Amino acid sequence: MDTKIGTPTERELEILKILWDKGRASVREVFDVMRAREDLAQNTVQTFLRLMEEKGLVVHVLEGRSFIYRPLYSRQKTVTRFVQRVFDGAVDQLVMSALAARQLSKQELTMIEEAIAAEKRKMAS
Repeated sequence: MDTKIGTPTERELEILKILWDKGRASVREVFDVMRAREDLAQNTVQTFLRLMEEKGLVVHVLEGRSFIYRPLYSRQKTVTRFVQRVFDGAVDQLVMSALAARQLSKQELTMIEEAIAAEKRKMAS
């Protein structure tokens, strides 16, 4: 099934971010979040979700009269495809580019250092 999943567009990524944060949401809930950012119609959001389902990015269940959507396309899959397409799989280049993109907080640096230390421990065992 993975080969049939389409790559999300910018707008679809916006919708996926909402679904990733909420876990699952109705068309109305997605619309409410998006409407707070920009002027758009609920029918537009509904159409995007329908097309995203056809692409294999989301799936819905019917609860009462509402379609409740949940993501099938994960953040991890997004990162994996991005690293492959932009950096030819070179994670070190991704990290170096990310570090150069903006000044990190001490908390962010600590989290990155802890993640690297955890990966080193996995490799050592």
